Amino acid sequence: MFYTACNFSNSENKEHTDEPESKIDRKALVSRHNVKVDGIDTLASLSVGNGAFAFTVDATGLQTFPDSYQFGVPLGTQSEWGWDSHPNPENYRFDETLVEYDQNGRKVTYSVQRKELPRSEEAVNYYRENPHRIQLANLGLELLKENGEEVKPEDLQNIQQELNLWTGEIESAFEIEGVQVKVYTAVHQSDDVVGIRIKSELIEQDRLQVRIRIPFPTAEWEDLATKWEGDEDYSSTLSVDGNRAHIKRVMDSITYNIGLQWQGNAAIEEKEEHYFVLKPSKDQTEFEFTTKFSNGEISEIPDLASVTKSSQNRWEEFWQSGGAVDFSGSTDERAHELERRVILSQYLTKLQCTGSQPPQETGLTYNSWFGKPHLEMHWWHGVHLPLWGRPELLEKSMPWYDTAFDKAKGIAERQGFEGARWQKMTDHSGYETPSSVAALLIWQQPHFITFSELLYRADSSEATLNKYKERVFATADLMASFPNYNKDKDRYELGPPVIPAQERFPARETFNPTYELAYWEWGLKTAIEWKERLNEEVPEKWVEVLEKLSEFPVQDDVYLATESATDSYTNPEYKTDHPSVFGTYGMLPETSRLDKKIMKNTFDLIWETWSWEETWGWDFPMTAMTAARLGKPNKAVDALFMNPQTNTYLKNGHNYQEERLTLYLPGNGGVLTAVAMMCAGWDGSEGETPGFPEEGWEIKWEGLEKMP
Repeated sequence: MFYTACNFSNSENKEHTDEPESKIDRKALVSRHNVKVDGIDTLASLSVGNGAFAFTVDATGLQTFPDSYQFGVPLGTQSEWGWDSHPNPENYRFDETLVEYDQNGRKVTYSVQRKELPRSEEAVNYYRENPHRIQLANLGLELLKENGEEVKPEDLQNIQQELNLWTGEIESAFEIEGVQVKVYTAVHQSDDVVGIRIKSELIEQDRLQVRIRIPFPTAEWEDLATKWEGDEDYSSTLSVDGNRAHIKRVMDSITYNIGLQWQGNAAIEEKEEHYFVLKPSKDQTEFEFTTKFSNGEISEIPDLASVTKSSQNRWEEFWQSGGAVDFSGSTDERAHELERRVILSQYLTKLQCTGSQPPQETGLTYNSWFGKPHLEMHWWHGVHLPLWGRPELLEKSMPWYDTAFDKAKGIAERQGFEGARWQKMTDHSGYETPSSVAALLIWQQPHFITFSELLYRADSSEATLNKYKERVFATADLMASFPNYNKDKDRYELGPPVIPAQERFPARETFNPTYELAYWEWGLKTAIEWKERLNEEVPEKWVEVLEKLSEFPVQDDVYLATESATDSYTNPEYKTDHPSVFGTYGMLPETSRLDKKIMKNTFDLIWETWSWEETWGWDFPMTAMTAARLGKPNKAVDALFMNPQTNTYLKNGHNYQEERLTLYLPGNGGVLTAVAMMCAGWDGSEGETPGFPEEGWEIKWEGLEKMP
């Protein structure tokens, strides 16, 4: 197994009145972080893509060794439209996944994992597994040595590969027994098309051809694009017309097409079922082709020149737009690495997370959690975009909430609440997925208000208010109807049942998590401001809940994780996972219930006693954001460079978590959010870079927006 890690990490955007006047040489800034690979490193896979489609390659510039790379960053080909569902011959019903919980004297149903009855467990598994995102195809080289043996990864010599971040192009070179192979790879920026150029004398020697192989979906927690056999009755039908070929893939609930077009002489044939070989003729040493993926009919396939032009022009437009941060004047030894993480995170989040749907946590590389997005993570995927002056990239995913709106209202209605209860674990159509954690999480609920408010800050027009108000107000309706009223204490309480962002507390016993209380206050207050901006009447219930919402739970002059856990900092289990109390004053601005002295005490306690090895990639930027707001810039930088494995940033910029989760895009989005905030500041902050220490840091930034 080839497996190499580097302990490295993440940024993105717009203009701000307080920014320094000197312009940054953006091309020089970006290009000094081009990724260079000189060997087989399964954690250094490189991707090209357009935000809604991604293609990940190994050291050959194609997907030549997928089985070797499946334990690193896999070689995936995914599009946001690529979803399939297995048949349901047992007629499992979603209501078979529901379990009743007592909520303020009412029986409320939640879709959770259950095992008390075989049928209910099977129903849960069906709805967790379906729909699942699919891997569309594997495009690789089939290479032969002089003796006719297949080339293995260890046979590659003199590997020299470079990802040009400024243009989104990959150039790869390597040798087989002294014969060089050069491969160029790029993706069209408005079409799901991969462009490839191959140059080598191996073509003349009949030792190089192109493989198009279609894997079966695993329908499991992960899909690494390496399942080559399956029991499903799928078909992959080839038709050829001159220098074009068409493969029609028919599955359970999806039919999609793969179109190929090449220059020069070549032949394509079916090697075996779902396995095709494109063979250039021996009268050439250079061969180029393009491959288009579509869930509709394919009429036109852009040629390589069009793909190249699209990639070069659109990536340059991206880098010239929005924000930029240059750390090159800094003397702190960590500055170059932070700049690298910022640049690579902009690249990765742009190509993996800027489509028309909330992305999954592993983007468009491989499936985690069956390929399904988690809405609470959309904060980390999306908030950085308007902060880096690219609100239009966040706007692209906002219509999905309209798609999911009726389903969110249906959840609220089923549970006896008003408005819309946004899903946690969901899919492209907005359906709810059974999960013992997801169903009871609530911190995704105010996110739509956050996104809408950030977009309003970018365009403070009545048109923006009218565009999002229906869903903002439905979100607030749920937030006002969800809390339980405690008559004895004359206050509204969150839960039970509830699971906080720190997923360590039993749902049936947990109430009043600190971060969620703060987010509820901010969300309702902001929704009221939207009503006032539109000169609409503010619902009395919103005001009542806002005024009587529980205070943040305090014990020994620190904020508890949740009021029901008085052992928040003495129970070892409760000092793991996300230190989500930091979200109270980091992700969120100061609210009326916050006492900054108590928050400082809380920060110091968590900093010293938390089990940081048992955290996630976005916990470190969240900690940095809290430190910055508390006037601890040294701690803010230290937080970004903590040593746990989950704060590892690979050569390709991906945030490595563990063997089953080799990339984690919320970590990249977190670094971008934190750095934007530490540079441009937040409402009420002072100075040009209030989140960074003065000593050791000389920073140029432009085009960033303040955090609320």
